[in-house]
Amino acid sequence: MRVREGGVEIETGEAFYNPDQELNRDLTIAVLRAYRDREPRAQRYLDAMSASGIRGVRAAADGWEATLCDYKTENAALCRENLKRNGFESDVVNRDANALLHEGLFDVVDLDPYGTPIPFADAAFANARNMVCVTATDTAPLCGAHFESGVRKYSAVPQNTDYHPEMGLRILLSALARTAARYDVGIVPVFSHVTRHYVRTYLDLEHSATDGNRAIEQLGYIDHCEDCLHREHSEGLIADPWEACPLCGSNRVLTAGPVWLGSIRNREFSERVGENIDEEWGSAKRANRLVAALSGELEYPTHYDQHRLCKEWGRPAESMDEFLGTLRESGFAASRAHYHGTAFKTDATVEKMHDAVTRAGACE
Repeated sequence: MRVREGGVEIETGEAFYNPDQELNRDLTIAVLRAYRDREPRAQRYLDAMSASGIRGVRAAADGWEATLCDYKTENAALCRENLKRNGFESDVVNRDANALLHEGLFDVVDLDPYGTPIPFADAAFANARNMVCVTATDTAPLCGAHFESGVRKYSAVPQNTDYHPEMGLRILLSALARTAARYDVGIVPVFSHVTRHYVRTYLDLEHSATDGNRAIEQLGYIDHCEDCLHREHSEGLIADPWEACPLCGSNRVLTAGPVWLGSIRNREFSERVGENIDEEWGSAKRANRLVAALSGELEYPTHYDQHRLCKEWGRPAESMDEFLGTLRESGFAASRAHYHGTAFKTDATVEKMHDAVTRAGACE
């Protein structure tokens, strides 16, 4: 099958190609553009799991010194054909990504495997100069739906809550921060999002033991009540789980962690990403909406679902704009979350939200 995307044309052959990941790839190019403007010395880009080569070919078309790597001989051959088809002579390596990474340095390393990226994280952080880009498609383990798998892969306790997209992203960032710190590297997430069934994050790297320590200090735990939906987070690597919910007294409480409690993006950088979206791209409208939502999103490590809350309160849900407006008028910070239309973040507790909407009749 022949595909046109982002100004290039490729043959997919028998290699894995996911058209639903076009948004992921479009945003990758926008991030790379924004990052190159900030770090003009960053030139060498590694597409570590190339498959058809679509991501690496697009990076080459955008002026990066791209290296495409795939362990399958037939995929590597396809990458060469697709580069030639578009007039590029970038390097193609038929090797395991870990082996390649341990032999040389790259400015930007892009990990986009099938499933978990963790088996490739050590080599990436040990051998990347500026940035590591990571996709994880195993959202069920990350968010706690496949609990044992999540514990094994990410050395953390994920919990399956109503804010599972946030849980998955922060479990992933926690694992990546701890992996990078082993190499005296600190991570700074400059742009991260959860879209459909994958998590994607872009990590600026800082190379000192102090930087690694600083990243580890961003880790902590989330306590969650399954009955009233109250939740709190605490910093540090030592958990102090609730015996009972401090709000309603229920003993049906969950503790997740260590999770990343820091920012998932840099607001200014996110805005620059938006400025680098090509309006001719297939996902341009979705990409612009996502960047706008992410740029305005509050920094809290969990989100609420308006429909879930109103169901718990026995009230029909009104529009999100009215609901969030009620919270703001009551003196609370509130913003939409970028994951889906009824997700929002706020500094109000469940109890205070209930009081606010009851007084205003926002859910009546």
